[in-house]
Amino acid sequence: MTGFDALHPVVQHHIVNELGWRELRPLQDDAVAPLLAGEDALLLAPTAGGKTEAALFPLLTRMAGESWSGTSLLYVCPLRALLNNLEARVNRYASWLGRSAAVRHGDTSQGVRRRMMVDQPDILLTTPESLEAMLVSATINPRSLLSEVRAVVVDEVHAFAGDDRGWHLLAVIERLTKLAGRPLQRVGLSATVGNADDLLAWLQGSKRGRRPGRVLAPKAIGGGAPEIALDYVGSLPNAATVIARLHRGEKRLVFADSRRTVEQLGVGLAELGVETYVSHSSLSVAERRRSEAAFAQGRDCVIVATSTLELGIDVGDLDRVLQVGSPSTVASLLQRVGRTGRRPGAVRNLTVLAPDDDALLRATGLLLLWSEGYVEPISPPPHAAHIAAQQVLALALQERQIGRHTWQDWLDGLELVPPTEADAIVEGLLAKGVLDEDSGMLFVGPEAEKRYGRRHFMELMSVFTSDPQVTVLHGRTEIGAVDPMVLVSKVPGPRRLTLAGRTWTVTAVDWTRRRAYVEPSEGSGTARWLGTSAPLRGRLVDAMRRVLLGATPHGVGLSGRASERLAGLRAELGDRVDAERTVVLHEDGQTRWWTWAGGRANAVLHAALDAVAPELCHPDSTYTNDHIVLRGEATESGLGAALAAANQRFGEDLAGVQPEVMQRAVQELKFGDLLPDTLAHATLSERLADHPGAASAVGRPRVERWTL
Repeated sequence: MTGFDALHPVVQHHIVNELGWRELRPLQDDAVAPLLAGEDALLLAPTAGGKTEAALFPLLTRMAGESWSGTSLLYVCPLRALLNNLEARVNRYASWLGRSAAVRHGDTSQGVRRRMMVDQPDILLTTPESLEAMLVSATINPRSLLSEVRAVVVDEVHAFAGDDRGWHLLAVIERLTKLAGRPLQRVGLSATVGNADDLLAWLQGSKRGRRPGRVLAPKAIGGGAPEIALDYVGSLPNAATVIARLHRGEKRLVFADSRRTVEQLGVGLAELGVETYVSHSSLSVAERRRSEAAFAQGRDCVIVATSTLELGIDVGDLDRVLQVGSPSTVASLLQRVGRTGRRPGAVRNLTVLAPDDDALLRATGLLLLWSEGYVEPISPPPHAAHIAAQQVLALALQERQIGRHTWQDWLDGLELVPPTEADAIVEGLLAKGVLDEDSGMLFVGPEAEKRYGRRHFMELMSVFTSDPQVTVLHGRTEIGAVDPMVLVSKVPGPRRLTLAGRTWTVTAVDWTRRRAYVEPSEGSGTARWLGTSAPLRGRLVDAMRRVLLGATPHGVGLSGRASERLAGLRAELGDRVDAERTVVLHEDGQTRWWTWAGGRANAVLHAALDAVAPELCHPDSTYTNDHIVLRGEATESGLGAALAAANQRFGEDLAGVQPEVMQRAVQELKFGDLLPDTLAHATLSERLADHPGAASAVGRPRVERWTL
């Protein structure tokens, strides 16, 4: 008996007669039995691998067979655009059984929300932030809307698990479980990850070990190896020129890893006569939809995007994917490659264009890892004390009052922080006036309204930290948002900015309402947003070291320019690398310890050295992803003695070392202001650290070199 045979007869009928499928894909067939049995599951397949159907077909069968009523299935996504993209497809499948699906997120109008309360959808497509908003709403009863939930599907679960939105999602699911009074089946959908069993255990949250769960990842049939190419172009204008000349007549999706680069490429391509669209998070919803819809309908055109289009949003049938610069993970690279090759006979492909030396080395290192079959493990950030503080406050809003010693019952064992810190978090909230207490019951204090606003505490719903951006408008049409510094820095002549792939002249700024008014313009403008660059993983940085030592990714077509520049980098930077040892290099009056251990490991090493031998550390510089800056007079023997002292003081694993945290970083931690200062610093310090990577670097022998 196949999985197909166990599906509801009506679902079978429509799969065959409406979708025209002769059979289910392996993942879809394998998923039926465990999902019908109510098991938790993690379904793994490449982009466009049929994961949505693998989850929905058996869950719709359960819905019909067990007579689920009300809103009984939640489908959670990380992006609003992905929800919008899925709505028609999910509603189509639900309609086969006389059921319905609807989207609810931050862009959903009040009218639609009111109708949803009267005519509840069977499947609700939403985000964790919207679920939180429903739980704490003062205008709706969450029990009337969400108490019938039986199962939760989390799409692109890897995108949640790697950051604080994942902890927030798990906490919200635990609260929904308590509200519904029944265990909720949890189904995660993901592309390939390096630690699937761990990801499933994370998704199960407090139910890990208490509920059956399995990973389903059948081997893909056919498809062949993707065509991967690497070229060195030397600059962004050159990248635009290459993109304009490559693959004319085809539909091309170009990824860049910053909004600024997206805008610069968009303008450059448009000036070269290419039909170009752009997509990133600082564009208005209407502008993004306009670009994505026009691109989906086009043929000979380009869309330039940040990672907003990395996930499964449908932008039509792509011919080519190009990457300017380099993503930071193999998992991200696989997502981008997976956007192509969906037509019968089409080949998955990716062309990487390196605009500078750093991008070339990083891209080559990443492709080396890919060629070796490596995919990063997904690791949730440790020590979610700030999310625990947010949850206490959210529960006080949801229940109007919550027991000081019983609020964690709502999380049913989900440990956001060690139990010893839970009381400290509550004490801090009381001390700040965010919470008040009466007879052991906690309720929202006046300071909470001052910090998070009176409008339904909307800032409290999201774990995102939003840039302090200024909205840009052309007449009444919102174009997007920019960093305020674009509007205050001195410029000669008219103030121009680049947004939505076009140039605008600023005509007026309303600072009170944080709005800038613009008119279309010619020429180039400024594109700028605030942002922080994440440290690179040690595995990638070490791969970059191996590239400098001569390693080359197999299965990747290197252009002549890329091969020539790599040879130049190996000659220029060869004294910084060694096959077995780290390098203490004296160059131009400076000393650097080239660890190639990654930013987080180097943060631990620098903090350890600063604690035991501050005289070795440079007064003005600290560390990067690949090296630590020391004073010019530092020596390998002095460094070795300091590291031995660090091992003696902090242990061989250096677990006792806490990297220094800048106050600005604490201020940028969403909900960090809810924590006592010491706990906020400890939270960030733990997240900044890679103790195993640091210990490994200390354990390797060192060589001392001088350059002339």
